[in-house]
Amino acid sequence: MAHTDTLSPDVSNAVPRPEYPRPTFVRENWLNLNGTWQFAFDPGDSGLERGLVHQELDGRILVPFCPESELSGIGDTDFHPAVWYRRTVRIPAHWAGRRVLLHFGAVDHDATVWADGREVARHSGGFTSFTADLGEVAGPAGEDAEVVIVVRARDARHGPQARGKQATEYANSDCHYTRTTGIWQTVWMEPVSEVHLRRPRITPDLASGAFHLELPISANRPGHRITARVSDADGETVAEATVRADLDMAPRMVLALPEDRRRPWSPEDPHLYRVRFELLDADGEIVDRAECTAGLRSVAIDGKRLLLNGRPVFQRLVLDQGWYPDGLMTAPDDAALVRDIELSLAAGFNGARLHQKVFEERFLHHADRLGYLVWGEFGDWGAGTGRTTRDNQQPTAGFIAQWLEAVERDYSHPSIVGWCPLNETHQELHDRQSVLDDVTRGMFLATKAADTSRPVLDASGYSHRVAETDVYDSHSYEQDPEAFRRQMAGLDKDEPFLNPDNRGNPGKRDTDAVWSLPYRGQPYFCSEFGGIWWNPEEAEAAAGDDREVSWGYGERPRTEEEFHTRFAGLTAALLDDPLMFGYCYTQLTDVFQEQNGVYRFDRSSKLDVARVRAAQQRPAAFERPAGEEGR
Repeated sequence: MAHTDTLSPDVSNAVPRPEYPRPTFVRENWLNLNGTWQFAFDPGDSGLERGLVHQELDGRILVPFCPESELSGIGDTDFHPAVWYRRTVRIPAHWAGRRVLLHFGAVDHDATVWADGREVARHSGGFTSFTADLGEVAGPAGEDAEVVIVVRARDARHGPQARGKQATEYANSDCHYTRTTGIWQTVWMEPVSEVHLRRPRITPDLASGAFHLELPISANRPGHRITARVSDADGETVAEATVRADLDMAPRMVLALPEDRRRPWSPEDPHLYRVRFELLDADGEIVDRAECTAGLRSVAIDGKRLLLNGRPVFQRLVLDQGWYPDGLMTAPDDAALVRDIELSLAAGFNGARLHQKVFEERFLHHADRLGYLVWGEFGDWGAGTGRTTRDNQQPTAGFIAQWLEAVERDYSHPSIVGWCPLNETHQELHDRQSVLDDVTRGMFLATKAADTSRPVLDASGYSHRVAETDVYDSHSYEQDPEAFRRQMAGLDKDEPFLNPDNRGNPGKRDTDAVWSLPYRGQPYFCSEFGGIWWNPEEAEAAAGDDREVSWGYGERPRTEEEFHTRFAGLTAALLDDPLMFGYCYTQLTDVFQEQNGVYRFDRSSKLDVARVRAAQQRPAAFERPAGEEGR
């Protein structure tokens, strides 16, 4: 297993988020750089001109928590167009002779990294990981080396930028929350040989009982080869293979499992195999080694049915935004990630839409081992320009690049059963091609090219601008269960609810506008519904109807009993539809002023969770055997 080399004495006893950050590709030696860093705000973004690359910084911050968060030790929630970090890192003497890779889990939004005053990396995008290759860093013979790492992060307030739910106004409002600037995931280092493995791609092939492996490497050298071994939960090797590594930039192999050792991954049995890789030189010496986990499962489409391992599994999803009161987008510890999944499972959900945020890899690792179904999503909000609805969405080419980084990072997680690059891109369809048309299609095609094993939803809710999208969906916060049932009917006639409702419903905004291309018979689900506004304390307070203090969708229930009646009615409307493959309830927890979660923002209880669970255990018509849908 991986271990952490000794850190500098001043932080080694109090490293936040000390766990290994990349569980899909584990090496033995690594160095966690979380902890106290020097820090400075740069409100005029003049730090480069003022020489901050070469200067000590006066402030202090606790990485990986952003300066807006309480856990960072700063808690300044104003706008920060630029911030600076600095730390002197001791590199262990036994790393000498190897290249040092400096990894950043995520830095919001545009980052530049210097090592000893030399620029070593630039990266754009606040949700995805990147790496700086520092080359060989060696100290005097037998002694640790030192390198000064400096990071500048820029985070613009205005203009198109993938922000997710981060507020562009000073105060939180509606469903926009306190911003995250700068480093917000683990910073770490690892040593590698000159020729080394890069992150593998593992594609399960349930039909033939095998794993297909793509194994990119840094260079092709004569005589090099890669060996891979698969072991099961008992630790017994069940398959192995060797492939030449001197011909192809990404050698490929197939690891076929014996029939009696094939154990499909599913929510009921989230079995994970362990895969070990070794890169050998011409003399048979091990040059690099790593390990990861893999799940044997399939996702398929048959008409309107979305299938897991060849069978219909109703997806009882919950909207999870991944925010925390003290860490904002950063979980305070690894246990908090596990707890969120366990709380969801306890409430009767079997998965989640990871909403408007690319979650850290540790969350997906826990989803893999707990059998939790997830849809990977991009934090694309931030492209609105305020123009007319005919052309009000202006995502940039950077959205496509950043999304591809996310897909590549998370490709091998069996818990991910679908991709969703965009969410609620409300823009009118008209007879001219728009930026949104181009970027939506670009993100859809890029996802399909990067991953042929999972379905892709072009845009959740709206605007569906790719006719051949694998999955179609809608969002509805209708609060009356019977009206909701009528609204969601129509799949049997290929006439499901579309956003917005263009069929003359009173009170609907833009009722004359068409936002989406027509439905074409794809698998369909209501991927946002409910959002029931319930906070018992605020309901009793004098400011109970002040939506700046507390808000949710529709009229607030007067009692908890009324909440449960409404929740059961809304979920039943979808569970009873034999052509509905799932749903996503808004949401797992309250988030600041948005108080429509099953749990409070601090994850404490505010409802009888057993009743929430019981309502969802109603058998889903979608899962009934063919021919029994009407029973």
